[in-house]
Formats: sequence, structure tokens, C-alpha cells
Amino acid sequence: MSTHLQTRIPIAASFCAIAFFVALGCNSSKPPIVAASASPESVNVGPIPGAQAEPVGQLNPYAGNAVAIADGRRLFNWYNCSGCHGGHGGGGMGPSLRDETWIYGNRDDQVFASIAQGRSKGMPSWGTKIPQSQIWELVAYIKSMRTPQEADPPNEPADEKVGPPTPQMPSGVPVTQ
Repeated sequence: MSTHLQTRIPIAASFCAIAFFVALGCNSSKPPIVAASASPESVNVGPIPGAQAEPVGQLNPYAGNAVAIADGRRLFNWYNCSGCHGGHGGGGMGPSLRDETWIYGNRDDQVFASIAQGRSKGMPSWGTKIPQSQIWELVAYIKSMRTPQEADPPNEPADEKVGPPTPQMPSGVPVTQ
């Protein structure tokens, strides 16, 4: 064999090998790690705070039940809801639960969702920590506030009671002179 032919064979073999590997690389798919992480479905690990799917229209099985309301009052203190919302739900670091205006709605299912899912301004999600039956008892207690059914209502001393506002007393408190 000539020297000229001997140098061309290794060059041709090298060229074929490079072409083979380039062609093989063009048909490859994504690496398994990338392909597995690019799943079209997202999976939530737990409740995510904020407005999400809630049990719309679901009725509280304990609504109006005096025993459940009393248990809800006990749970309200046991789970330290009073630490943020005040001893009788009048507000503190967290909003008042005694007023009629609620940011996320005051229906039973909406209150349940707020407790279970949490809210973005500081309300933790309790849905994975408290059984649903206890959340419904908390809802029953919260919804009983300001009603004759309320368990352990706050006592307002007679000398501190404030009447409804009048033109002479816009704040409901008499002006002393």
C-alpha cells in the first residue's frame, strides 16, 4: 500500500466517526432529569394561601349547634386564634371577627376556606393541621359572635357601654364639659 493511501484511510475513518456522533447527537431527546422536571402538570404540596377553589356553598354541619359553638370557643383559645384575633375575636394583630365586613367573605364556606387555606396577609393555613370537623366548629363559633348563641360573650361594664350615635353625640359617647 502506498503512503498516500495509508494517510487517507485514518482521515476518512475519523471523518466518518465524527459524522456518526454528530448525527447521533441530533436525534437525542432531552436528558432524563430535564424531561422529568418539565411535566405539564403542577402538583401542590399543601394548601397555598390566597383565593383558591373553596367548598362553594358547602353548609356548616354544626351551624347553630350549641355544643359545637362551645367546642369552637374552646378550640379558638386552644389553637391560639385569640393570639391574633383577640380573646373574643375583637381584633388585634389579626382582623376583628366580630364585624360585618370581611375581606374574603363571611359565608360559612368562605370562613372555612380562610382557616383551611390561610390568607396572604398573615393568616396561616390550618387545613393540614386541624381536622375538618374542628374547622367547622371554629366556623360555628365565629359565626355565633354578636348573636345570642355566642358561647362566653365578652362582658361590657355598664358604665362603659356606648350607645348608638346621635347628632349630639356622633361617636356615641357623651361629651363632657
